[in-house]
Amino acid sequence: MPKYQQFKLPDVGEGLTEADVAEWRVAVGDTVDVNHVIVEIETAKSLVELPVPWAGVVTELLVREGETVPVGTPIVVIDVDPGGAAADDGAPAASSASGDVLVGSGTKEGSTTRRRRRSAPAAEPAAQDPAAAPGVPAPQAPPAATAPAARPDRGQGTPAASRAAVSPAVLAKPPVRKLAKDLGVDLTAVAATGPGGIVTREDVLAHTKRSEAQELATYPDDDKPWLADGVVSANGRQTRVPVRSVRRRTAEAMVSSAFTAPHVTVFHTVDVSRSMTLVARLKEDRAFADVRVTPLLLAAKALLLAVRRHPEINASWDDESQEIVYKHYINLGIAAATPRGLVVPNIKDAHRLDLHELATAIAGLTATARAGRTTPQDMTDGTVTITNVGVFGIDTGTPILNPGESAILAFGAIRKQPWVHKGKVKPRWVTQLALSFDHRLVDGELGARVLADVARLLENPDMGLVWS
Repeated sequence: MPKYQQFKLPDVGEGLTEADVAEWRVAVGDTVDVNHVIVEIETAKSLVELPVPWAGVVTELLVREGETVPVGTPIVVIDVDPGGAAADDGAPAASSASGDVLVGSGTKEGSTTRRRRRSAPAAEPAAQDPAAAPGVPAPQAPPAATAPAARPDRGQGTPAASRAAVSPAVLAKPPVRKLAKDLGVDLTAVAATGPGGIVTREDVLAHTKRSEAQELATYPDDDKPWLADGVVSANGRQTRVPVRSVRRRTAEAMVSSAFTAPHVTVFHTVDVSRSMTLVARLKEDRAFADVRVTPLLLAAKALLLAVRRHPEINASWDDESQEIVYKHYINLGIAAATPRGLVVPNIKDAHRLDLHELATAIAGLTATARAGRTTPQDMTDGTVTITNVGVFGIDTGTPILNPGESAILAFGAIRKQPWVHKGKVKPRWVTQLALSFDHRLVDGELGARVLADVARLLENPDMGLVWS
């Protein structure tokens, strides 16, 4: 086995072509074991932890945090024979004799040296000499660390809160480094007040407040460059942010869906007062004490029952074979707004779950999504979706189908409104529903019947006993 092993970005099993390096879990000089998690990557669907297949010492990090690289790109170099028992095979392939580092698609960027973290201060390694080839061990000294330099600016000007170029020479714990990265703070610019010159969380937050005050003075009317990943134009009137991961995949999927499947949306305004009464009862029921009961839960159950009554809506269009594929299962997608963008994981075989099990599944799915831990498996093979636009105070909308799905229900805000009930105008809880469907698969009559059934169940939840 060669002394130096390059770990390449793998395909984690979701048709991955590229990913962002979200967070390094190791630094140059760290010792790792087999299956040690060394990096967390952000794909278009989820955050994934990657273990290393060898034991050894980390000698080079070839990609910066936040950088997007294609599958198969070397991202780290491991010295698998740090004791020197094996023959010296020379510098890792990722380093050139000129001292440049090959990253991304193979373009060269000027390298900078990186000191070891978690190690006692020592003399600078001989490989830091500009004349020495990086990555080649000098006599009686460990290999020098070579890290890629910052990317060239993508536009004129530098944003006040640019991507954090966290210098490894700065003393800071991993959570503080992550906070700085999330806030777009350069740790080299932060005044350290911790013991031994370590940068603390409070130091980062204080630096952020000072920077915000300076920005407010520069940008009148409270307009300021709040997007840390962007590049501000020279006149300060625009911020350009690269489209990556979830946002890019969502955009691609929505464009594909909107211009492939002919969308039709039907609407229904419904009195959900009885559903609201049922929600209040269930919240007091001991059997539901361990789960969150919401109107969305009842809307999801109503949609599942309506699809079971009209199974022909639960289908997909296979354009390649020119076939309609009818699904004998319901994988219910729940649209979730997360800091990474909109994701739609789905509950597998949701039609098999009772109301308590469905509540548990929804809670677990949304919590995982908001934490950025949704697995690729949870994002695939959805059949129908529900999106709760009412949580934002929106009455209704015209949702776009997820690719490969036949229908999506928008559940609007529930408001107390004047309503004719039993011949009299009374204040009642009212909401609006909107069902979008693929008109290649679903005729208007079928779509209307499905939405009418959802509305009927929400108007009179007792019907669920009849239809179950």
